[in-house]
Amino acid sequence: MLERALKRFLSDEAGATAIEYSLLAGLIAVVAIAGVFATGGGVSSLFDYIKDNAIPALTPKG
Repeated sequence: MLERALKRFLSDEAGATAIEYSLLAGLIAVVAIAGVFATGGGVSSLFDYIKDNAIPALTPKG
């Protein structure tokens, strides 16, 4: 009886799909966060460059 229950438990794959999707979502989140940290400084300096050059170009002279 215990052996049959153990075999049934080991062959049951009902929750496997949910676990796989959870692991995949976690991996995507880690990659997205790493990408944000990797490019965060570059994006900030790009906006600073645009701000520093666009404001003088748009300001009327005289």
